[in-house]
Amino acid sequence: MSVWKALSERTVYRNPWLTVGMADVKLPDGRHLDHTVIRVRPVAVAAVLNERREVLLLWRHRFITDAWGWELPSGGTGEGEDPEAAAAREFEEETGWRPGPMRLLLAVDPMPGISTSHHRVYWSDHAEHIGDPRDDHESARREWVPLATVPELVARGEIRSASAAAALLMLHHTRITRPTDNTAPRA
Repeated sequence: MSVWKALSERTVYRNPWLTVGMADVKLPDGRHLDHTVIRVRPVAVAAVLNERREVLLLWRHRFITDAWGWELPSGGTGEGEDPEAAAAREFEEETGWRPGPMRLLLAVDPMPGISTSHHRVYWSDHAEHIGDPRDDHESARREWVPLATVPELVARGEIRSASAAAALLMLHHTRITRPTDNTAPRA
């Protein structure tokens, strides 16, 4: 099996959130190339459903892509922080809701060709409202959105984050069944 092999790497830029490196990579045919590598802390993501099969989402603008979209609360894990605890912390800080027990839904690497960004998505089936979000600047609004609408929101480009799209489509797949008769969807 042919693999690329990093022979060395030098740091080009570093800050508390990321390190950009340039790696000397040897290809299977013996050629070398310089390859940019972005190293970041793992990301914890939280998805919470309520009894009406709605998911709490953030509506926010991302200046980098100049786009609005629905996202799940997320953020980097602190040094030595448990990702499940980080997901619950981010959810509470960004929404004002405290999630119930969190369970791992999936783990994804949104850009494995250039970045070590590893996202672990946790979910819960209930939350308790505790007040206004501490980080209310994180979004323009927070809404409980029907899980059944997720595929349409993804198709319309209203859910643009790769980890949010993957997680919400997984939740839709595992928590919503489309019956063959005309009855309401069931979990």
